[in-house]
Amino acid sequence: MSYMLILAALPEESDTLFPGAGDRDDGPFAVRRLAVHRHDVAIATCGLGKVNAALCAGALARDADLILMSGTCGALGAAPGAYWIAEALQHDYGATHPGRFRRYRAGDWPMGEPGEAHFAAMPDPGLGLPHARIASGDSFVASPDAAADLKSLGATLVDMEVGAVAQAAMRLGKPWAAIKAVTDEANGDSGGDFHANLVRAARAAGQEIERLVAML
Repeated sequence: MSYMLILAALPEESDTLFPGAGDRDDGPFAVRRLAVHRHDVAIATCGLGKVNAALCAGALARDADLILMSGTCGALGAAPGAYWIAEALQHDYGATHPGRFRRYRAGDWPMGEPGEAHFAAMPDPGLGLPHARIASGDSFVASPDAAADLKSLGATLVDMEVGAVAQAAMRLGKPWAAIKAVTDEANGDSGGDFHANLVRAARAAGQEIERLVAML
């Protein structure tokens, strides 16, 4: 049996994964452990933001064969629905120059000519979901101007965690994957839309993660 670690930022996101199954372990992070589809699975609620996500991955993924993330995101022009995250970057990592901010791959020297800023996920095993690049940062994006800036990076989704999970997975030498579903459009209505759509979108992502675990 393989061991999979599944991260979700919020309880509303983690509780939709294999609901009601498993035993709870309340340590620094709330973890639910179960055996399903020939895999040992740990579902951890990491909390919001890049530090929480990376810390949780570092604390729990040492023996994991695969790190997954499930949850919700904002859309940067993308249609509603669930997405396979093919690439993730951290939009708030880089260098501030007069009149501009240059993005670099998180962890790289933020000097000189920047190369590709993203981390690539494991290959899609055939879920049939649309693919997306997600921009992650420690801010909730509720501004069309900020959304337009992130779209210039080739991102079509925005969140606060996946880019950090991707960086942690790289440092740990683990494959990673993420599925996120849209709650809002990263605009002035995003706060209300996020809360209105959180449970629905979390379940949409969770169902796809369950399909992925069964497929692997």
